[in-house]
Amino acid sequence: MKLFEVPDSPPRIAVGQRARSLREYEWLAGLPMIAVHVAALGVFWTGMDAGTWALCIGLYFARMFGVTGGYHRYFSHRTFKTGRVVQFLLAFLAQTGAQRGVLWWAAHHRDHHKYSDTERDVHSPVRWGFWHSHVGWIFDRNSETDWPRVKDLSKYPELVMLDKLWMLPPVMLGVAVYLLAGWQGLFGGFMLSTVLLWHGTFTINSLSHIWGKRRYATTDDSRNNWVLAIITMGEGWHNNHHHFMGSTRQGFFWWEFDLTYYILRAMAAVGLVWDLREPPARVYEDDLQAPRPDDRAAA
Repeated sequence: MKLFEVPDSPPRIAVGQRARSLREYEWLAGLPMIAVHVAALGVFWTGMDAGTWALCIGLYFARMFGVTGGYHRYFSHRTFKTGRVVQFLLAFLAQTGAQRGVLWWAAHHRDHHKYSDTERDVHSPVRWGFWHSHVGWIFDRNSETDWPRVKDLSKYPELVMLDKLWMLPPVMLGVAVYLLAGWQGLFGGFMLSTVLLWHGTFTINSLSHIWGKRRYATTDDSRNNWVLAIITMGEGWHNNHHHFMGSTRQGFFWWEFDLTYYILRAMAAVGLVWDLREPPARVYEDDLQAPRPDDRAAA
């Protein structure tokens, strides 16, 4: 039963950068990530035909939706509602991207919003620089889930189980791809798309607080960037999101491409999800509004 139970003793909470030099990172914990990067080079041995490229691109965007629609807009911010089966499937899809457990991800992202670009923000590029905000923070004695931060999610034993067995979904996907498409599919379709997915996702941590334009005067340095919005299916409208994080839609205006939102609208049309939250009218009233205290509270 312990697999389904929340631990009694809370973990040590992440409070910003601890590692002050490269040798202080938990490199042993980072070996699987390094191994996947090396394995992606297997495409130079197997080659990449059109089918493998299609598989690579398909797995990239399918799993990016797991990150953006699942990890982020649903589990971290609860910006829409769904049933327990779809909730589990969203979590499983998200975890096939090998970005640790769904509750770990949500807990850390909620901390990011609460402490954005302060000393307690674990991946602020403003505070800690590109390397740490892009990937280093993951291995900065930061592997445990902050259970008190996700009490609304940890009441579901199946999510607790997934969080503890976070490597199971990507391993299952990798095995399935190998059985269906052989070595070329494994290296090109799975490994390469996983590496691209990681770095696509991580650009929101490392670049979206330093590269782009600010529409709203938020209390952090979040920015909107259309390039990042394309490669992350809408997450690049980061200043919008930090101004009002409770919205399912992050591209507030019609010209702001937000593929994740369009997919969620299609899912809502067939009843898989519902109660998608829209930006309130006040966010359209003015550019560069003064920060509002309730914006941070709308997680």
